[in-house]
Amino acid sequence: MRYAVLGTGEVGRTLGGRLVELGHEVMLGSRTKDNPTALEWARGAGPRASAGTFADAAVSADVVVIAVGGRVALAALEAAGAENLDGKVLIDVSNPLAFEEGELRLSPVGSDSVGEQIQRAFPHARVVKSLNTVNCRLMVEPALVPGEHNVFVCGEDAAAKEQVTGLLGEFGWPPDRVLDLGGIRAARGVEMWLPLWLSLLQHVGHAEFNLEVRRAR
Repeated sequence: MRYAVLGTGEVGRTLGGRLVELGHEVMLGSRTKDNPTALEWARGAGPRASAGTFADAAVSADVVVIAVGGRVALAALEAAGAENLDGKVLIDVSNPLAFEEGELRLSPVGSDSVGEQIQRAFPHARVVKSLNTVNCRLMVEPALVPGEHNVFVCGEDAAAKEQVTGLLGEFGWPPDRVLDLGGIRAARGVEMWLPLWLSLLQHVGHAEFNLEVRRAR
């Protein structure tokens, strides 16, 4: 598979690197073709890795991974070009996090979500929200945390969610630990998990933790 990973931060580089290790072709996309972080990543990741603009990455990709901050996700996708996204699976791993006046804020929150905004802006894309509830190392190596902990998917396209579930399996998430929350509206809930995740990060002292959904018998 050919993946476009939009974003050169730790999340994008981690996901891109793991996808290359799994045998996929990956282009790390950024605003400019000569982004030094993206170029350095591509040199170190091997022959199946490359770097380019958001549009360069999206045009030939089978799947697009949105690994920029949630508040700039729409701008990154607009730069990628709607014509390069039509019909493709878009995996949104972003969170709408911002620090304003020294306080954590989510925007949007409650009545909307980044996942929904993306689906509205690009109605012919097949948006799946996933992986935004865990640290990037855990995204690609769930065995770092023992137990039957869970990851979530939501989106309007059942086949797209099935495809993303398959990718999660390549990362090490068994299908029975991938919980389908329904349509893209459910992105509101998984995005609102971030403030509690940050509080738990302070409590635990590191980012290698996750939720396990336990059911009554």
